[in-house]
Amino acid sequence: MIETKVIPRTESAYDSPLLIKNILAQSVRYNPEREIVYRDLFRMNYLTLNQRIHRLANALTGLGIGPGDTVGMLDWDSHRYLECFFAVPCMGAILHTVNVRLSPAQILYTINHAEDTILLVHEDFLPILEAIKDQITTVRTYVLISDRVYGDAPEAVTTTAVEAAGEYEQLLAEAADAFEFPDFDENTWATSFYTTGTTGNPKGVYFSHRQLFMHTMGLVSYFCGFEALPFSHRDVYMPITPMFHVHAWGFPYVATMLNAKQVYPGRYEPPMLLNLLLTEKVTFSHCVPTILNMLVQSPVAKQVDLSNWKVIIGGSALTRGLAQAALELGINVSQGYGMSETAPVMAVVHLNEEQLQLPLEEQLAYRTKAGKMAPFVELRLVDEQGTFLPHDGQATGEVVARSPWMTQGYFKEPENSEKLWENGWLHTGDVGSLGPDYYLTISDRVKDVIKTGGEWVSSLDLENLLSQVEGVAEVAVVGMPDARWGERPNALVVPKPDFQDLLTAELIKQQMQRFVESGEIKPWYIPDRILFVPDIPKTSVGKIDKKKIRVDLTI
Repeated sequence: MIETKVIPRTESAYDSPLLIKNILAQSVRYNPEREIVYRDLFRMNYLTLNQRIHRLANALTGLGIGPGDTVGMLDWDSHRYLECFFAVPCMGAILHTVNVRLSPAQILYTINHAEDTILLVHEDFLPILEAIKDQITTVRTYVLISDRVYGDAPEAVTTTAVEAAGEYEQLLAEAADAFEFPDFDENTWATSFYTTGTTGNPKGVYFSHRQLFMHTMGLVSYFCGFEALPFSHRDVYMPITPMFHVHAWGFPYVATMLNAKQVYPGRYEPPMLLNLLLTEKVTFSHCVPTILNMLVQSPVAKQVDLSNWKVIIGGSALTRGLAQAALELGINVSQGYGMSETAPVMAVVHLNEEQLQLPLEEQLAYRTKAGKMAPFVELRLVDEQGTFLPHDGQATGEVVARSPWMTQGYFKEPENSEKLWENGWLHTGDVGSLGPDYYLTISDRVKDVIKTGGEWVSSLDLENLLSQVEGVAEVAVVGMPDARWGERPNALVVPKPDFQDLLTAELIKQQMQRFVESGEIKPWYIPDRILFVPDIPKTSVGKIDKKKIRVDLTI
C-alpha cells in the first residue's frame, strides 16, 4: 500500500463510524407508519419497532449482557429476529444466529464454539435444547419465545425443564422503551453464524458493523439504483430464506432502512406462504430453488395473479426449466450469486433496457446466469497455479473475490482462514467464467465437476438441461466412480405430480438426445443412471446435498 497525504484531523470534529444503528435511524424519518407483519399473529409500525428494539436492549442489559457478549437466537423468521438484528449489535454485543436445521449435536457444537452467553429460544426448539442443555458450557441465561402470547386470548408458554429468565414479550413489556446506543469502532464484531461445509464441523463466519453497513449500501446501489431486480420503499418484502443464514441475505437491513413493508412468515408452510403472499400483497422475496419450485408446483399458484412478485434465487442454480415455469406464472425471477463467507452478495442478474425487451424465452439465457458483478465487488478467475485467467467468457477457473464486506476468516480456525484468503483473494471453490460484460457463469463447484473419460462435465449444465424435459419438477446430477471412465453422471429426478406414471429413464434419455443433436452436449454426457425419487436431499439451508446423494447412491 502506497503512502499518501492523509487529511488533517480537527480535534473537535466528529468522525461518524459506519454502525448498524445508523441504518436503524433512517427507519423513523420517512414512512414510519409502514407495517412489519408476523404471520397472521402480530403487526406493528416502524415507530413501535424502534421502541421494541430499545426495550430489547434494556431487557438484555438487565440480564447481564454487555459489549462483547454473544447472544444466541433460535427462532423462525419473525419480527423478533428483526429486532435482534438491530438491538444486539447496536449495544456492542454479538448476535449468533443459530442454524435450527442442524442436528442437535451440531447445534450444541455451534453454541459452545461461539461462546454464547444467553440463548433466546422459541418453544418449538425446546426439545432440542432439553436434550443438549447439560452439555452447554457457556450459556448463563435462557429466554423463552412463544407465539402463544399473541392474539385476543394469549395462552401459557410451554412448560419446560429449561430454567428461563422469562418470556420474550414479557421481558420487553417490563423494559424501558429508550436506550442510548453508543458509538464504538465500526470494526466491532456484530454477527456470526455457522456455514455447513461438506466435511467436519460447521465453520463460524463473522461480520463487523462496517461490513454489514457496506453490504447494505451495496444492495441499495444494485437493487434500488441499478435496479438489478427493482426494490424500493414502496415494495412489500417477505424473506423466504432463513434469517439464521447470512442475515436473510442482508435484505432486512435494506428494507428497514427504506421503511418498506415487511412480512415475516415464521415456519415455512406452503399454505401460510401463499396466504401472506396474496393477502399482504408481497412484491419482493428471495429464496432457494427448492422453495420456488414448491410454490410454482402448488395448484393455487395457477389460480392467482403473481405478476407483481419479484424473486431473486440463490443458494443453488436457477435452472431454465424452473425459471420458465415461474415466468409463465408472471413471476419476475432472476438469479444472484454469493456464499456464507461473502455476506453474501457477489453478483446478481442485471438486464439492461435492450435485454428487457427480448421475448421471455430469450431472456432465460441471462436470468439463469450467476449474475453481473455487484457494485464494489471484484471477481477474478485463477487456475490451479493461482495465475489470473482472462475475462473472455471462454476461460474457466476458480472464482476468487474481494469486497468491503467479506468475512475475515473462520472463528478459531487460522489455518482454514489462511486457505480461504490465499494470496489475498477469497477462494469460493466455484468454477466459472467471466465475460467482458462482467457477467459470471458458474460451471460447478470444484468438488462437483464430473471427470469422465478425461473430459470435464458440469453437473450444473446437465441439471439445467434435464430441468427442461417435460414432466421433470426437480433434478440433481452427481458423478459416481466408474471402472472404465473414472466417473459417470448419475441423476436423481423428481417427477411432476401429473407425470408420476409417465416418465421413465429411457424417455428422459431420448429427450436428452435433442441436446446432443443441437450440439449442446456430447453423447456421453447423458447420465448412465436416472433414478426417480419423491424428493432430493437438501442441506439445512435448502441447497442440494450432493455429498449425501453420493453416499446414498453407493448403498
